[in-house]
Amino acid sequence: MRVTASAVSLTVDDVEASVKFFTTHFGFREEMAADGFASLARDDAAMNLILLRRGIEVLPEGFRDQHAAGVIVAFVVDDLDAQEARLREEGVAITMPLRQEPWGERLFQVTDPNGVVVELVEWVSPQGE
Repeated sequence: MRVTASAVSLTVDDVEASVKFFTTHFGFREEMAADGFASLARDDAAMNLILLRRGIEVLPEGFRDQHAAGVIVAFVVDDLDAQEARLREEGVAITMPLRQEPWGERLFQVTDPNGVVVELVEWVSPQGE
């Protein structure tokens, strides 16, 4: 098998609100869109974000009414402190403050208008090393 692309698909109530959030604050661009659907991409991202409106018929029948939950979209970045400052300046609420985990992960989280959790991560030496 050869994988030529990857994407994560999120079911949300308001596709346009998530599109605006990811294009404005995270530099994604809309590649394709239709009623209840958008595909977002970045040249430097390893995956596309697909946004589907809850209830859309393309979703399996048992999943149509579910909302993206328990999912964290994580982006590894070079300068975490600068990204946190930029997002604060842009008016994005930081929903989990900057912290460092013992295994070497520095991170903070924001949440899009549909409740999708976005985590920005920077890897550092684990504590105690």
